[in-house]
Amino acid sequence: MNLASIPSPSTGVIELGPIPLRGYAFCIIIGVFVAVWIGNKRWVARGGKAGTVADIAVWAVPFGLVGGRLYHVITDYQLYFSEGQNWVDAFKIWEGGLGIWGAIALGAVGAWIGCRRRGIPLPAWADALAPGIAVAQAIGRWGNWFNQELYGRPTDLPWALEISEGPNRVAGTYHPTFLYESLWCIGVALLVIWADRRFKLGHGRAFALYVAAYCAGRAWIEYMRVDEAHHVLGLRLNVWTAIIVFALAVAYIVISARLRPGREEIVEQEKDDAAAGKADEKDDKKADAADAPEADATDGDPAKDTPEAGADDSDPLKKKDSAPEAADKS
Repeated sequence: MNLASIPSPSTGVIELGPIPLRGYAFCIIIGVFVAVWIGNKRWVARGGKAGTVADIAVWAVPFGLVGGRLYHVITDYQLYFSEGQNWVDAFKIWEGGLGIWGAIALGAVGAWIGCRRRGIPLPAWADALAPGIAVAQAIGRWGNWFNQELYGRPTDLPWALEISEGPNRVAGTYHPTFLYESLWCIGVALLVIWADRRFKLGHGRAFALYVAAYCAGRAWIEYMRVDEAHHVLGLRLNVWTAIIVFALAVAYIVISARLRPGREEIVEQEKDDAAAGKADEKDDKKADAADAPEADATDGDPAKDTPEAGADDSDPLKKKDSAPEAADKS
């Protein structure tokens, strides 16, 4: 008998009048906003422009949602296309079912489109967003708690998760793998932030570190799960995926560090061009001022600007000499 356990919500939907507020969707939305907020702060700190992360996320998020759903439906096709199942359920994303591997892969395509339109390097943008993605996953995993899904083996530990009777599940207490992964993702975010500050990671290496660290945790958490899944050589498909992606991420970090060491000095050319344009404008003004002809020496001197006075008017001696001459003529 458990002395303590984590209760599951009795329902995953809160009715706000005619509008159903689904816990799973709410967690996903909150996660996206937090990821963009963290990414924006890191992007600005790298010298980027505020709002760029959100502009590119407009492309990345929809692509990521589609990719995540596609991965889930393809790898668990029996839940939707086997006998007795309704294929329409494949579109009911609010009922759960997003594969992080597909979300990251197709989300990267959307991010590439957004970055190309803004003229910024995708690796730098991904580095800025990496910790935010991990935090978003940590928040999103609580959506599985609302849906009472993705739990582990039965256990009587004090933090066991209570699962009620329902479709494809048996009442009992199980390992809260959603909680394990949520805490692991928080640790991954902190690791990436620390490593980025310590080693000045650039050219996509902060993002690759996030991927590698997440995969390391996902492999053993996935191994604990008891929900239906395909197996290859005795291991769940997602375990193999985590192992392969982990190896690729580590290889990228090593190769990238050799080929492109250091960090990008310029992450958003548009901002730097504007600054350079202002600097050039100032230089042009200075050059124009230097090339302007010097003012005439007489400019500004009233004494020199007036006509030269006649000699007779200015010499009193000559005035005296001219007086007798004037008398003789008279």
